[in-house]
Amino acid sequence: MNPPDYAGGGLVNLVAELERRLGGAAPSLGLHDDLAAMIPEASTYVLVLMDGLGDHQLSHPAARPLAASRRGAVDASFPTTTTVNLATIATGLPPVAHGLIAYQMWLPEAGNVVNTIKWTTLWGDPVPYDYGGFLPSPNTWERLAAAGAEPIVVQPYNFEQTPLSQTLYRGCRWETWATTDEAALAAAQLAEKPGRYILVYLPHVDFAAHVSGQNSEQYGEALEIVAATWELLSRRLPPGAVAVGTADHGHVDVPAARQVRITKPDHEGRVFYGDGRALFVRGPGTGLAAHLPATWVPIDEMRGWWGDAEPHPCFEERAPDGALVADDGHIVLHRFGDDRLVGHHGGLTPEEVRVPLLVAEGSRP
Repeated sequence: MNPPDYAGGGLVNLVAELERRLGGAAPSLGLHDDLAAMIPEASTYVLVLMDGLGDHQLSHPAARPLAASRRGAVDASFPTTTTVNLATIATGLPPVAHGLIAYQMWLPEAGNVVNTIKWTTLWGDPVPYDYGGFLPSPNTWERLAAAGAEPIVVQPYNFEQTPLSQTLYRGCRWETWATTDEAALAAAQLAEKPGRYILVYLPHVDFAAHVSGQNSEQYGEALEIVAATWELLSRRLPPGAVAVGTADHGHVDVPAARQVRITKPDHEGRVFYGDGRALFVRGPGTGLAAHLPATWVPIDEMRGWWGDAEPHPCFEERAPDGALVADDGHIVLHRFGDDRLVGHHGGLTPEEVRVPLLVAEGSRP
């Protein structure tokens, strides 16, 4: 159970590398020299976030156009889940410093575990909050703007002004898309102006992997959509601009027989949150793993998993007493855990942690 590389081989370092090139400085280290050399200097960068596309998933036949642009791989932040890694992009900080440390996160001031995608309780009640003030200030977008660059996010139209978007994109210009062709063409057009940092978000692979698994027809179709979007953007990218493709985590399929639910008595005196691949526990956890396909890891052994930076002021209050790290091929579910999904992530296996580094250089006349 090795933690991600936050010292030059992680998503946080990729974000810092691009910020440093456009803004002159960044709060985190840039990429290791060999990885940084894979990304050409540019006047504008387009960062394409392909949700749920682990590096190993490029071996699928439908991902060949993506594999052709691969220049390496980096590590997603822990936990390997969407909201944590989007917060890493939005702040340029590892989770220990930005404070969004889990998909399902214990939020003491709300007195509940909060689903940080929807900003609801685990049973669906809205959690009122100053969403825009949740992440540290200044964030990536605010620092870039202060340095004279223009940050722009190109997101699906139905994501606009959701609690999560308010959390992530304070200070960032918004552009929306209804089709992936619109997303690619909008990003290419925006990239014609120097000094821009454009983030494009594509959710298709993650959704298909969760619902249908990596052996399904739906998953192959999702890969085809994302690959076609990348190809279109690459063809239309103007000179002086560079597109960098990556992801927030990879996926592992877990059959129903290996999805184990914690018993009702074991919920007494404990709070469960996080993900089924790395289930966080507030309360006593030492004896829980004895009858579960998991290893108990106390908090003192997890410290580096979220990164090594100065901790967020609320980190200790939000952090668990430890985690039940599921065995390979298994998940551990609490009473509100969703057992309908095939694809999962959140753990520290290479399939979940390693995400691709794709590069396309603008050449359109």
